[in-house]
Amino acid sequence: MTLGPRVVIAGTGSGVGKTTIASGLMAAFARRGTNVAAAKVGPDFIDPGYHALATGRPGRNLDPWMSGTGAIGPLAARAADGADLLVVEGVMGMFDGAADGTPSSTFDVAVLLDAPVVLVVDASGLSHSIAAIVHGFATLDARVRLAGVICNRVGSDRHEHLLRTALERTGVPLLGALRRDDAFAWRDRHLGLVPVVEQPDTVRAALDRLAHAIERSCDLDAIARVAAGVPRRDFDAPPLPARTGDVRVAVASGRAFSFAYEDNLEALAAAGAELVPFDPCDDARVPENCQGLIAGGGFPEVYASALADNEPLLHDVRRRVADGIAVWAECGGLLWLSQRLDDRAMAGVVPARAAMGSRVTLGYRHARTRVPTPLGPAGLEIRGHEFHYSTVSPRGDALAAVTPGTTTPPAFASPRLLASYLHVHLGAAPDLAAAFVRSAAGS
Repeated sequence: MTLGPRVVIAGTGSGVGKTTIASGLMAAFARRGTNVAAAKVGPDFIDPGYHALATGRPGRNLDPWMSGTGAIGPLAARAADGADLLVVEGVMGMFDGAADGTPSSTFDVAVLLDAPVVLVVDASGLSHSIAAIVHGFATLDARVRLAGVICNRVGSDRHEHLLRTALERTGVPLLGALRRDDAFAWRDRHLGLVPVVEQPDTVRAALDRLAHAIERSCDLDAIARVAAGVPRRDFDAPPLPARTGDVRVAVASGRAFSFAYEDNLEALAAAGAELVPFDPCDDARVPENCQGLIAGGGFPEVYASALADNEPLLHDVRRRVADGIAVWAECGGLLWLSQRLDDRAMAGVVPARAAMGSRVTLGYRHARTRVPTPLGPAGLEIRGHEFHYSTVSPRGDALAAVTPGTTTPPAFASPRLLASYLHVHLGAAPDLAAAFVRSAAGS
């Protein structure tokens, strides 16, 4: 697979401004007729939903901590397959990554892809000082290919002139200056932006307004030249699993369960799963003739009333689990399968109660299964991440830390069920998809 024109949109820090600019650029290029593909550095589920709406293509993730550095090029080439341009949105600040030092930052991905970087800077309150900020980002590591700057929250034409003049000292061009506008302060929630699936028409309209503003304020031709100015690279296609069964797998979807990696869905399909979406807020039954059930992440806490009130489905889930359906639940799925979520009754197939709190649990995890699960035998090593404000009690000890002394997410498991806070990306671990399909098929 060939990786052609590409650009990484990095930020100086965390926040939604970078996502606004990246999504707006994607939408603006798409409006011009460019077949633009998107990827997100790191494990985030929500931003790729905005990217998919902006580009009309699936949003992808590039996470070297979970997938390994060797998988990033092939996964990026898959994301860009058939596109004219790949826009990669960074995570946090450009150099920010995992606490253990494993490659995981936007900078790491840019180096792995040999991609130029456009730095998004919140320019509110800045004039000449922007030169020091940009100079630091450009020179901290010689491998940085900082091709330009887009300033966000610019106050006026005079302000833009001051910023442009200051940047002349750095040799890094100003490629765009987006004016301050409250209309671009996108909706957010405790885990970041509100998922597209909840209000797609509202987000689509916002993206359209943003694309118009980006077209007026950014030099799209210059950005396209930056992306095209690096050599094309060839990569082997990312691995997909061999077919291990012929099964139907129910996938919890809808407004409460919108977190799913595109690479995971493709790996499951390649292994032989017919993926059948259903909405736990509305549907009264698990889809018929399904041998597997996947409940990923999302915001079940926001829709706890609808989930609890759907008693026919909760009863059907209990029945299907008792009958031996293979279950894989991550984070929000764990809460839904628990006995209660705060004061609401849930499915009750996991012997724990969940409660929302005010402290976040966040980080990458390298775990080993203590017992057999639908993903394989005891002792299986899994790399993933967790990000949640909830807790479960009892905690569940089906996972152990690979490195003694490190954090392990709560987990519950049996040969037919794995429910934990761990989100797993299958881009470089297709054998897990094959194992789940094999388990669902009963072989």
